[in-house]
Amino acid sequence: MSETIAGIEIPDTDLVRAATEVTREAACDPVVGDTLFHHSRRVFLFGMLKSQARGIDVDPELAYVGGMFHDLGLTPAHRTTRQRFEVDGADVAAGFLRDHGRGEAEARDVWLAIALHTTPEVPLRLAPETGVVTLGVETDVLGLDLDEISEADRKAVLLAHPRPDFKRQILHAFYEGMADRPDTTFGTMNDDVLAHFDPSFKRANFVDIIQHNAWPE
Repeated sequence: MSETIAGIEIPDTDLVRAATEVTREAACDPVVGDTLFHHSRRVFLFGMLKSQARGIDVDPELAYVGGMFHDLGLTPAHRTTRQRFEVDGADVAAGFLRDHGRGEAEARDVWLAIALHTTPEVPLRLAPETGVVTLGVETDVLGLDLDEISEADRKAVLLAHPRPDFKRQILHAFYEGMADRPDTTFGTMNDDVLAHFDPSFKRANFVDIIQHNAWPE
């Protein structure tokens, strides 16, 4: 039987059940606990509510995978040290969708949704299944445009997936997922997290890179 939260139906399909299990297993970790699991479900729900409010039709299965997998690159089970955490999660999601019979274009839309979810504006100009993740993330993490979601719907989402101490917990999860790959944060907002937790962290400077690169002029 499908589950409905704040009027948003979570599809009762093999793909959705498998996506839930992948995320639940990755979130059962002594460092991140269940913070990322509940956050990921809220991202799906808030993204769908915002899309609904804006009159945007979204494939719910693809939106669910995008929401549930968007932070998998922060977890020990799925992260690497050679690339941005967003790309780690995007790679896992695209492979998951292909393995479950979804097409290459659909896998690509979700790959972009996750890879770009910390890049403002751009995802909202792409496919609905790409933009929906950014809408959910901006709602749950940054609190943007909360007025687009009714107070009753917000309460329903938080009743199902509470966020105790969330601001501190999510910042800690970000740091733990990126501390051993600081170079991958260049050019992103992620270096703000490393600078907050690690006073010895030195940001790469775009101007310095231009001025001191191998070109004579």
